[in-house]
Amino acid sequence: MQTFRPMEALLLGDDGLVSVDVRVECTIERPSAEVATFAGDPGRAPEWYANIVSVRWLTPEPLSVGSRMDFVAHFLGRRLAYTYEVVELVPGRRLVMRTADGPFPMETTYEWEPVHEGATRMTLRNQGSPSGFAKISEPMVKRAMTRATTKDLARLKGILEASG
Repeated sequence: MQTFRPMEALLLGDDGLVSVDVRVECTIERPSAEVATFAGDPGRAPEWYANIVSVRWLTPEPLSVGSRMDFVAHFLGRRLAYTYEVVELVPGRRLVMRTADGPFPMETTYEWEPVHEGATRMTLRNQGSPSGFAKISEPMVKRAMTRATTKDLARLKGILEASG
């Protein structure tokens, strides 16, 4: 049974710019509260995101709307440094972060939905408008983002299901 469902698209935004929209979901055999607590903690991102090297909090914890963190990642052979800001938070259900600066304007959305007792459907969506090197090769960026996001959710699933 396939548990990962990647969906990807290149979209034309209202501003006429092409944007990348990658959405992947999977079912994790752990309670929603546990999945949301782990996955929704930006400080734990390097544990399950292959491309994220480090996260540094710029605002005091705990996570809330307005929280800001510096991320360092490696993607397509390049080092990326950017700042995410939490723009929406519904504890245990939804987290939306948006880059406040950096080379690739991006919005990342996490959603957690109980499937049945002890299982959670997690959706991870990344939307953005590539610039610089990424703008030149948008189809490649889209494919790479889909592969990376699918692998990251698989790693998260493995970590959480092994801990139960």
